[in-house]
Amino acid sequence: MPGIVTITTDFGDIYPGIMKGVIASVSSHIRTVDITNSIPQGDISQGAFILQYASASFPKGTVHLAVVDPGVGSGRRALVILGEKYWFVGPDNGLLLPAARAQGQFRAYEITDLKFFEKSVSPVFHGRDVFAPAAAMVAAGDSVPGLEEIFDPVDLDFGVPVLEEDGIHGQVIFVDPFGNVITNIGGTALGGLLFLGDTVEINGTAATYVTTYHDGGAGDLLLLTGSHGMVEIAINGDRASEYTGLGRGDEVVISVRERQSDGR
Repeated sequence: MPGIVTITTDFGDIYPGIMKGVIASVSSHIRTVDITNSIPQGDISQGAFILQYASASFPKGTVHLAVVDPGVGSGRRALVILGEKYWFVGPDNGLLLPAARAQGQFRAYEITDLKFFEKSVSPVFHGRDVFAPAAAMVAAGDSVPGLEEIFDPVDLDFGVPVLEEDGIHGQVIFVDPFGNVITNIGGTALGGLLFLGDTVEINGTAATYVTTYHDGGAGDLLLLTGSHGMVEIAINGDRASEYTGLGRGDEVVISVRERQSDGR
């Protein structure tokens, strides 16, 4: 039976609905699920992070359709990626690679004939004329014509945190709707260096290393591992992004100020 197609775009409203119409025209049995259509316009990095984070919550065989495509109409390639659990469909600009790589091994294919579904392909709406029909065909169990395997898809990563004498240096990769500041520092790495309750410094400002948002008092600056597995900075009852002034791409330095005095 036809499966699920998720949609992640920077399109806002209107255009995702049109893409869903194309998907339904391929098979009315395909279920579509919006992950988000509110990625900041052209922000490939944020789209890649959200796709990587959200895609893993879906059943095996789900097709993840993602379009954040400032290079639409240029020479950038159109991709279908087959992974160990999921398929990914979208532009070859790095948007798909973090999510594809996170699930294990994958194989990438270029859609060599963009007119496989529509004979008149808009140079500015590949989401409708190329990616939506390709995703629907995969979800319906059909073959996308003209796929050719490639071995050099455009990659994207979120940087590598570095341990230095003054602490762990990382960077902000996302600010969520609650104002929580998500970094590229893995929670497991930080958990090996800190004890719960430790007082740390985040760019020179004191914070407490905790498990949940409510482990500190109202207004306290907190450091914890979020549901995505990455270290994030939060404030109990407030927006850490506004308090710290941190935004995507900013450097974050985390260092220990004071250990818990419990004999450890």
